[in-house]
Amino acid sequence: MARKFEIMDVFTDTKMAGNQLGVVYDSEGLDTAEMQKVAREFNFSETIFLQMSARNDCDAKVRIFTPKNELPFAGHPTVGAAIAVAAEEGLSDGHSRDLTLEENVGPVHCKVTFERGSRYAEFDLPVIAQETDTSGTTQFAASALSLELADIGMDNHKHSSFHAGLPYDLVPVKDLEAIGRSKPNMQHWHAGFGSHSHNSAFVYCRETVEPENDFHARMFAPDAGIPEDPATGSAVASFAGAIAKFENLSDGHHTFRIEQGVEMGRASIITLSLVMKDGTIQSGNIGGNAVVFATGTLA
Repeated sequence: MARKFEIMDVFTDTKMAGNQLGVVYDSEGLDTAEMQKVAREFNFSETIFLQMSARNDCDAKVRIFTPKNELPFAGHPTVGAAIAVAAEEGLSDGHSRDLTLEENVGPVHCKVTFERGSRYAEFDLPVIAQETDTSGTTQFAASALSLELADIGMDNHKHSSFHAGLPYDLVPVKDLEAIGRSKPNMQHWHAGFGSHSHNSAFVYCRETVEPENDFHARMFAPDAGIPEDPATGSAVASFAGAIAKFENLSDGHHTFRIEQGVEMGRASIITLSLVMKDGTIQSGNIGGNAVVFATGTLA
């Protein structure tokens, strides 16, 4: 059976920027092993497979695969899936629509807006970030990132770990120069970030390339087959926990723009919105644009 696919660039409105995503439509009939092989063939950080949902409260089912394994949830696949489903349903320019995606983490509510040729989607955080123990010491984390201990830390931000559907070690560094030197050192990776199935590091600083942005970030997941990711919505969902912990946010609504992928030549913008009360996240969402780069058929 021939199946339509698209290649999207997500968390950008510019082709050949952002994070690449393989989107396979009408994937009924493919089993898990076959989906994994297709994802390995695309070899993007994630490939999604769209199916009809058996749930009455969901518009589509989404399965998400890295080149090595299936994920319960991920950010840029959710943005891309929401835009793909809305486009297939005929959403026209100048209109918005709410929809819900069935993911392995559970139902994820999304809002899609098509406006003046731009396609934007935002999704509610499926899980509010919960702090967990870091896998290793800050010294080990620095070594795993090819940095010195003096490079780690930003204002009152410290190395932390949060889980919001997927776990991440969140490592603040002092400036753009330090983050630019960051790279995985596999000799120390497991000591710094553990040997579990999602031992990924989200590295960030307050200094940014573009002045309108709030944070600059990089994400490394070498054990998942992703040496570096140009835009990671699931990491930003966890990063929300660090923002709430270290930023001393007032009650009410807050919006942050996170730039990522600059060092890879695939600049991305992820928008994080949080509603805070008494220092606690009440709700939040993550949003971004996506553009279709290519279409084709799986033979």
